[in-house]
Amino acid sequence: GGYGVVTNLYAYTALILVILTFGMETTFFRFANKEEHPERVFSTTLIMVGSVAALFLLCVLGGLPLVSDALGYSEHPWYVGMMAIVVAMDAFQAILFALLRFEGRAWKFAALKLLFIFCNIGLNLFIFLLAPALAQSHPALMSWYSPDYQVGYIFVVNLICTAGITLGFLPELRKLRFGLSFSLLKEMLRYTWPLLLFGIAGILNQVADKICFNHLVPGEEGRVQLGIYGACVKIAMIMAMITQAFRYAYEPFVFGGGKGRDSKESQAQVMKYFVIFALLAFLAVMAYLDIFKYVIDSDYWEGLRVVPIVMMAEIFMSIYFNLSFWYKLIEQTWWGAVFSAIGCVVLLTINIIFVPRYGYMACAWGGFAGYGVCMMLSYLVGRRKSPVPYNIPVLLGYFALALALYGVSVWLKPAALGWELALNTLLLLVYVAVVVYCERALFLPLIKKVCKRG
Repeated sequence: GGYGVVTNLYAYTALILVILTFGMETTFFRFANKEEHPERVFSTTLIMVGSVAALFLLCVLGGLPLVSDALGYSEHPWYVGMMAIVVAMDAFQAILFALLRFEGRAWKFAALKLLFIFCNIGLNLFIFLLAPALAQSHPALMSWYSPDYQVGYIFVVNLICTAGITLGFLPELRKLRFGLSFSLLKEMLRYTWPLLLFGIAGILNQVADKICFNHLVPGEEGRVQLGIYGACVKIAMIMAMITQAFRYAYEPFVFGGGKGRDSKESQAQVMKYFVIFALLAFLAVMAYLDIFKYVIDSDYWEGLRVVPIVMMAEIFMSIYFNLSFWYKLIEQTWWGAVFSAIGCVVLLTINIIFVPRYGYMACAWGGFAGYGVCMMLSYLVGRRKSPVPYNIPVLLGYFALALALYGVSVWLKPAALGWELALNTLLLLVYVAVVVYCERALFLPLIKKVCKRG
């Protein structure tokens, strides 16, 4: 139930972050590649996003009792307050991380991201494993620690880590000297407002089920189910991590690559290799799910059946992201808002109808259907507006292969864990072998190079 609270509040955070950045990351890349002075684009973008984030934070903290009461956390208003501070800093950081991506400074980007992860994990391990033991052995030293505030400590840790990473951007803040260009800002806002609608509808596809779940299944039962669902979705988030890494690298490449035929052909190739790799990740997680499940407590294992559904939904979302470049490049970004809104309606409809009866399983299928609709609409409209030569039969063939191998692993599932892992490893190798054979024009030169070096 406590983890259900965390899942619910983080869902609100994700939605608010999209509102506070209002598509300015993508807009920054678009204009930084067009303008003669990209520093001016960065400065204008950061000042605008920072001002909106500061105004948001001022409103939330000023009316914290009212806001926390409206969200159902009147007994713990500072859960909401801490998350408001974190999301405001995250919005500010989003533009700073976008600058690192634009300038190709992958080492600093990766270092700050990894530093956040390691600090977050380290502090959580201290709070939940070491602090309780120290509180018993050294009560005077740990007088600040309260076992009843464990949910609150999750937000405290996030606040500390986010603030620390913000300090790592002090050198980049010197570029604010280029100031705010109102004429440039007017152009950027014209481009970005459909991206805001697109972003809101898109993030609702990811978090609407977690936001409305407590209303559809009220009380402790709802919090418990949401906690189980949120924990199991963490395993499926491996796919989201792959998508995010892909986006970080690919978005600057597309906006810097022009609109020529070569660019479209490269988009088709990238789509194919992304699908191949995403399906490999899907099969790998499902093959070793009996190992991955130990990252969460056994109390949550009953929800593991959502993992394949949520992972496939994440693949649909990733493909939808790939397909979205056609309307961004021709500056018709309002199409994204239309597609995402339709997908969100599909998701919410499934949740409202089926969650009261089927619980969190309906959430998983709602996301699957919502992203599937977005993906199909973007492809069908994009084929007419700005066609990209995607090899659909090949893509469908890889999907059919991956799903067939997954079906075999479920059908033949041995009782002994060792035999199950052996069978799944063999099926995984079959997928890799088929891919290497079908894409031998790409892989054979690489294999030959490796053999020569060996």
